[in-house]
Amino acid sequence: MASSWTRALPLADLRSWRPADLGPDLAAALAVTVLSVPQGVAYALIAGLPPAAGLYAATIPALVGSLFRSSRHVIAGPTNALSLLVGGAVASLTAELGASPVEVAVSLAMVVGIFQLAAGLLRLGALVDYISNPVVLGYITGAGVLIGVGQLPNVTATPMESGHLAHRLWTWAQGLQGADPLAVGVALGTTAVVVGLRLVDKRIPGSILAMALGIAASLVFDLQGRGLQVVADIAPVPASLPPWTLPSLQHWHALVPFAVAATVLSLVESSAVARAIAAQTGDRLDTSAEFAGQGLSNVVAALTGGYPISGSLSRSSLNWKAGARSRLAGVFAGLLVLAVLLVAGPLVDHTPIASLAGLLLVIAWDLVDRQRIRMTLKSGLGDVAAFAVTLLGAWTLDLDKAIYLGVVISIVLFLRRARLLTVRELAVDHRTRLREATSEIAPDDDELPALSEGFHACPQIRILHVEGSLFFGAASELQHMLDVATSDELIRVLVVRLKRCQGLDVTTAEVLSATAAQMRQQGRHLLLVGMRPPVMERMEALGLVEAMGRDHLFPTEPGWFVAMDHALERALVLLGPHCDHETCPIEDYLELRHQGRAVPPLREEA
Repeated sequence: MASSWTRALPLADLRSWRPADLGPDLAAALAVTVLSVPQGVAYALIAGLPPAAGLYAATIPALVGSLFRSSRHVIAGPTNALSLLVGGAVASLTAELGASPVEVAVSLAMVVGIFQLAAGLLRLGALVDYISNPVVLGYITGAGVLIGVGQLPNVTATPMESGHLAHRLWTWAQGLQGADPLAVGVALGTTAVVVGLRLVDKRIPGSILAMALGIAASLVFDLQGRGLQVVADIAPVPASLPPWTLPSLQHWHALVPFAVAATVLSLVESSAVARAIAAQTGDRLDTSAEFAGQGLSNVVAALTGGYPISGSLSRSSLNWKAGARSRLAGVFAGLLVLAVLLVAGPLVDHTPIASLAGLLLVIAWDLVDRQRIRMTLKSGLGDVAAFAVTLLGAWTLDLDKAIYLGVVISIVLFLRRARLLTVRELAVDHRTRLREATSEIAPDDDELPALSEGFHACPQIRILHVEGSLFFGAASELQHMLDVATSDELIRVLVVRLKRCQGLDVTTAEVLSATAAQMRQQGRHLLLVGMRPPVMERMEALGLVEAMGRDHLFPTEPGWFVAMDHALERALVLLGPHCDHETCPIEDYLELRHQGRAVPPLREEA
């Protein structure tokens, strides 16, 4: 763990940092700040929080994240999909806990931070690999639609009831006759500005310019006096540093369902962003250090008036593309947003809510990745089902439950597709050499495949090579493989090589013991070969050695296939005379091995 944290500390970058890097880092930080301000205010609106909370979450938490995470380019802060999840938690828990939205948000951030820190310290970084891309795509797509629909009342200045997607759209449509033309014009005008500037040059910071135009129009034409709602009507943004907030964990049990969902989403988002950029830069990542750094960011967010945050794809990509050379760019970006709070905080108060709604419509559109959706729909049935079910879940369930649904789908898909064990048959080739004679044996095969041409097997001895982890999840697969191998009544000795197997639990030990007992009742034998010391220790502890007998177990020995030779010799003793000497490939193989003339197997390590 120490090495991970060492790589994540700024000192690791400062050793190679040069004064010439200061300019690129500051330029990248300025570009990120220009994007962070409008996004912070807009995302807080999604989360049902005061606009200042979005800015607070983009200051010190972003600074801490840049210092302590593995990636030097990822910018921590509020994100769109996570803000939507936080908004669901705030709406659900505010009345239940008798707390304010900010109190719920900072407490949630603290629990999320603790969970993420624990995940990092326990080296659970690989867990995000088991959340499938179609599931993440389904949730993000659903969130994009929900964000866009959620802003429709702000676009038209008309009411919308809460509930599932169809109900919200229906109630909004019922009030369209009362739409405010001024709000509609400001919202669509903002959208047009952002989209138009993209068409001119994607490098133009359309979000901040659109926000600036909205503020200017509000001041010049007194839009607030004309009945248009502005940020100050929700909660003014003070010209001050983020406040010190002390989260209350009195009702932590009520926060846990949302916190677990937010933890999963935040880690998946952050990991995906870090990997996408690292693939371009060639940086090496430590996912567990990413988790720990993200957890520290959320803890700091809870202490400084923020709410649960993640790694931002848009700001992180901009940071990298703008030429950031070290993690100090993220530090500078956090400091610059602090400066904006101190200098221009009250100016943000004049931002029309309709203008932010127009900006969020563009953000919602961007979340719907049409190219990836088309690719997913052309994929296998499992991917299509995972995407569709998660998408529908996001539209019909609470968002935390939609996350859980996606995780369950990912686990089901993993268990369905995972090959927990790899099994191949070994036989003697034309050079009297023991080698793999078949391709991998699928766990749903009813019989072993035929030997490849040029291989010969003794009709009464079958040799299987097994690789994988011998734990309860692989027990049914192991049982099936043994059943298939012993289904041939001519086989009297089954030799199973476990040299490349790890672990052994009581479930798989019982499978081996039961198979050995069944074969013994039939006058047949199961021999196990190549067990490494840890596996042999587990066999002793679980009683497998006593159940099978030591003369049927052949632990690994120094040398090339020495344990296998001893097992095959034992098999011949158990069989007695069984075929002519000239026609038994096992006897021929052992004779050449004893003479030192047999070529060692190609796959065996020294």
